[in-house]
Amino acid sequence: MRFGLFGRDKRDAAGADASAQIKRQVRELLGLPDNAVIAVNEILCADPACPGTETVILVMRPGEKTRAFKVQMGLAELRPEALAEALSAAG
Repeated sequence: MRFGLFGRDKRDAAGADASAQIKRQVRELLGLPDNAVIAVNEILCADPACPGTETVILVMRPGEKTRAFKVQMGLAELRPEALAEALSAAG
């Protein structure tokens, strides 16, 4: 059972750690400046046409259009190699 900010469990903490790690990797792989904002979210789509769980990464640089990268695996499963491939495939 969840109770807002005070009810965080170990799974939430692990997800936050994984998210922070992916943000660091994205910043390094793309050579982003400190003022760039990176958002990492895991999304579960219930539609049978969707791939299921995917990780969506948004990169927001001041003065530029937001770039979105999607990886068809969960946050905890995302390895540096798959992340690098997703970032390079998007151009």
